[in-house]
Amino acid sequence: MARIEELVSSYKNHISAPWQKNLAGAQKTIFVVYPKTDERRLRVRLGEFEIATKETGHGWHLFDFTPVFATWMASIDYRDEYFESPSDLDIKLETDFLHYAAGELGNYLNRESADENSVVAAFGVASLYGLTKISLVLKEIEHNIRGRLVLFFPGEYENRNYRLLDARDGWNYHAVPITLHSGGEQI
Repeated sequence: MARIEELVSSYKNHISAPWQKNLAGAQKTIFVVYPKTDERRLRVRLGEFEIATKETGHGWHLFDFTPVFATWMASIDYRDEYFESPSDLDIKLETDFLHYAAGELGNYLNRESADENSVVAAFGVASLYGLTKISLVLKEIEHNIRGRLVLFFPGEYENRNYRLLDARDGWNYHAVPITLHSGGEQI
């Protein structure tokens, strides 16, 4: 079985199990972890995850992080000056951009249709690399997760530690990992 098909199968097995209520936001988060080299393959096949979700009776909302930085940067009055001196942008990235990125995902989580029986699926996480940490974004929005947040994660998962793009020091997060050769931990 090809890698993406294996991830879809593992995801469907996990998402079709009865959803436990009264979990913390971090426990309602599912990381679909795949090799960074499969990013384009995964993007082309996102529809298979949507079909698997809908076949199990859950709603589906797809969020893309890819344009978030460009949209935020376009809204900054002094963007041209930042392009001339990018290091001056560091402080704004740590605060303003982090809040903006979290707010954009939070808008999807707060949609009326993204209820307790829905999945909000976020992809394009690699586009945040070097700009902000996904762990900080998740910390800001986890209280807004009503159904499930599925994060498509190009990187590695090992010993309860996630590493984005196999490059950054990892962090421990209480999400359910779905990896190649695993069905996801049941919570």
